[in-house]
Amino acid sequence: MAEVVLTGIRKSFGAVDVIKGIDLTIKDGEFCVFVGPSGCGKSTLLRIIAGLEVATGGTLHIDGKEVSKAEPSERGIAMVFQSYALYPHLTVRQNIGFGLSLAKMPKDEIARIVEATAATLQLEKLLDRKPKELSGGQRQRVAIGRAIVRNPKVFLFDEPLSNLDASLRSQMRIEITELHAKLATTMIYVTHDQVEAMTMADKIVVLNGGTIEQVGSPMELYNAPATPFVAGFIGGPKMNLFEGKLAEEMRCRTYGIRPEHVLLGAEGRWQGRVKHVEHLGADAIVHLDVAGLGALIARISGDTGLRPGDDVRASPQPGKEFRY
Repeated sequence: MAEVVLTGIRKSFGAVDVIKGIDLTIKDGEFCVFVGPSGCGKSTLLRIIAGLEVATGGTLHIDGKEVSKAEPSERGIAMVFQSYALYPHLTVRQNIGFGLSLAKMPKDEIARIVEATAATLQLEKLLDRKPKELSGGQRQRVAIGRAIVRNPKVFLFDEPLSNLDASLRSQMRIEITELHAKLATTMIYVTHDQVEAMTMADKIVVLNGGTIEQVGSPMELYNAPATPFVAGFIGGPKMNLFEGKLAEEMRCRTYGIRPEHVLLGAEGRWQGRVKHVEHLGADAIVHLDVAGLGALIARISGDTGLRPGDDVRASPQPGKEFRY
């Protein structure tokens, strides 16, 4: 386990500044998620921590030791990539133990570690299979197992679930979270999916344009987003954000209300017409066209009887409005 401290980290590619001075401390044993849109710098920042990219400026400490110029093998990290990067001609057992074999570890010790790791990841019955005989989720668990056997101080995950279908992503989110609880090791996880960030993280770092917009727990970011960008990025469906006349009326530059905090009924502040209703089972997402306001999204109970073309009034739930 190890604390990771980034101080003034910058990265430029020619004249393009990709990382613009990041100061961040990730505590020992913390599950930290870097989240943001494509091009925000999250994967570059992870690669700098891994030693796969050299920072243009700033310092990096892992477990109290400056590693800014250290080789990846000297940093005490293990990385799990988006692509599983498994050796197709090797079995699961051989893939997991590959790094230990390179290190000339005794075969009986390798066997013990591999079998213990396989048990942790529920891979015991798959040890003699080749990667082509595994599902996507099983391949990802093998890749994680290969990282675990190195006993790293810090685990790095670079969008590891993006190649999986929705049901497998949900399952793997739970498995990785449970693995973190078992290992109690510092984990840094990159994703563009705010659902992964909200459901897995102890700490979320929201990145935008190479800078940090906000750092906090999932509920801190949900309940108190510091900027309109964070407000619009965290939560699904995204927050309704308005500028112009409505914001002026509310004495702010940007006015926001989350879909789940929009109340629909016979009475309300705004007059709207239903354009579309997405039925999700327990919930329904109602898309409205509001006079003088434009598009407004409400998240309500799934048993709604609203249909496209219906007229309805909408109001923000008291105390749930955001002003920037």
